[in-house]
Amino acid sequence: MAPGLPDRVDCAHLAEDTAVLERVYALSEMPRLQDLLADTRGSVRASFAFAKVDSGRAGATVAIEATPHLVCQRCLQGFAFPVAGSSEIEFANGAGEAPVDSLREVYSMDRGLVSLRDLAEEEFLLAMPIVAACSTPQTCGRAPTYEVSAKALDTSGDRSRPFTGLQDLLKKT
Repeated sequence: MAPGLPDRVDCAHLAEDTAVLERVYALSEMPRLQDLLADTRGSVRASFAFAKVDSGRAGATVAIEATPHLVCQRCLQGFAFPVAGSSEIEFANGAGEAPVDSLREVYSMDRGLVSLRDLAEEEFLLAMPIVAACSTPQTCGRAPTYEVSAKALDTSGDRSRPFTGLQDLLKKT
């Protein structure tokens, strides 16, 4: 985020002006993402379009774009994954004031203010895959194949039994 630009903004004022704000946040500035990423290099581009919604409350369309490095859960290697998401949000002053019949997501404000970084981080989490996996399942997670000799498959000889003494130890206890 550029120095001097506020992170906490007045939603009602921005909705009255139908303001559109754009911010870029470093992934390292978003603490809830740290455990999901292979590394914290990169950034998230966020757009916030404020307006009054049907109920007369302040609302916004929050959109994000990023290409973070995730850890593939099949091969445990890092890979770049394009993430994009958009949500329609309606702001409320607290849980008691949240509209029940709203078609938009309801986001609680703190004394009429919200953190744009928190909104972007929330949208990023919603856009992330539940299980990160490389886009090439044909090669992802495949162990290298090895030639096995007939001698290695021969089971007629004596085999090592590493746990033979375990039964005797269990009887002593």
